[in-house]
Amino acid sequence: MNTLNQIGLDTKKSEALSDLLNDLLANYTVFYQNVRGYHWNVRGEKFFELHVKFEELYNNLFLKIDEVAERILTLGHTPNHKASDYLKLSAIKETQEVNDGFKAVSNILSAFQTLLKKQRVLLQLSGEIDDEGTNSMMSDYIREQEKLVWMYSAFLNK
Repeated sequence: MNTLNQIGLDTKKSEALSDLLNDLLANYTVFYQNVRGYHWNVRGEKFFELHVKFEELYNNLFLKIDEVAERILTLGHTPNHKASDYLKLSAIKETQEVNDGFKAVSNILSAFQTLLKKQRVLLQLSGEIDDEGTNSMMSDYIREQEKLVWMYSAFLNK
């Protein structure tokens, strides 16, 4: 019986990794929609600055959603695609319309904490099973998001 998938990784370990990636996909998708709402609804003195930043962020999240889903497919599994599944799985919860830019940035920082925690688990597991593709992706995401945490925290003067 063949225990390796098409890219030479252990099938069972790849399945466990794909499950974690599907969880990450759910979190990214809910976060993405939240940020779209922040972009649409932000008001106040920092409107011009935050409107642009939120758009940059949701465009970046949109790309990551696609990359994570394609990684699941590369591992030989199926990415979840139903909003109802995302809402059940995601630790990041839907936010109500938020027009206070400072509250939105605070919510973004909280979401990044959730993503970073999940991505570090994926980084460790992908390293253990020699999945360089997922490992590299998680490492890149972590590095990028740590910088964003610093920048958004500086905006809030934290």
